[in-house]
Amino acid sequence: MDLKTIEFALADGVATITLNRPDAANALDLRMSQDLLTVASHCDGNPAVRAVIFTGKGKMFSAGGDVMSFAAAGDGVPEMMRNMTAFLHGAIARLMRMNAPLITAVNGTAAGAGLSMALMGDIILSAASSKFTMAYTKIGVSPDGSSTFTLPRLVGMARAKEMILLNPVYTAEEALAKGLVTAVVPDDQLMARALEIATQLASGPTAAYGEVKRLLADTFSNSLETQMEMETRAIAGLSANTRDAREGFKAFSEKRKPVFEGR
Repeated sequence: MDLKTIEFALADGVATITLNRPDAANALDLRMSQDLLTVASHCDGNPAVRAVIFTGKGKMFSAGGDVMSFAAAGDGVPEMMRNMTAFLHGAIARLMRMNAPLITAVNGTAAGAGLSMALMGDIILSAASSKFTMAYTKIGVSPDGSSTFTLPRLVGMARAKEMILLNPVYTAEEALAKGLVTAVVPDDQLMARALEIATQLASGPTAAYGEVKRLLADTFSNSLETQMEMETRAIAGLSANTRDAREGFKAFSEKRKPVFEGR
């Protein structure tokens, strides 16, 4: 992969995606959006990827969009925004619907699109010193990056409106209390904890994890009957088509721990 703004590594089934514009607060520009789609498509399509850690290099997770580049674009900024969001949204859709579980490790401030990217995680870990804010309306724009989808599901509609309209800045502990993150860990333990969780998930039934992610992503859009039909199709498909389901059944009957292959 030809990546210029992101670092990617894969070891023992765990992929690590690191936003790599530390001198620009890992702000999202057009090239980073393109790189995100490239790496997300790779993770989605590579069966060797069984868990993903998503983090930022340096002191910031991500300050959001690269507002300096927006200002410099002048009258061309609407086209820039359309292109950036096309790549960003394609990347987020793949990361949120891929089989491999996604752990976002928030190492510092997550603002604007940075917060949107933090919230796409299946497990959201925050360093104790991290801060969280929406910030979009501070510069006269509305949210992108899936946050109008994820935020109401995590904190409720009233709190989502408060965050988007008033732009409060939450500490890590406040974010935890409001349901924005899964856990808060000491700064120097963030990546170790993310790797511990990713390693555990990478040894699990990857296809089943993918069905769980997709079922939950669609749950608020479906009727009860539609959701149950999707559950039927998912569990029946896993039972028929995956080695891991057969191994799970066999291990249970033999009273032993299953050994999953991610297939």
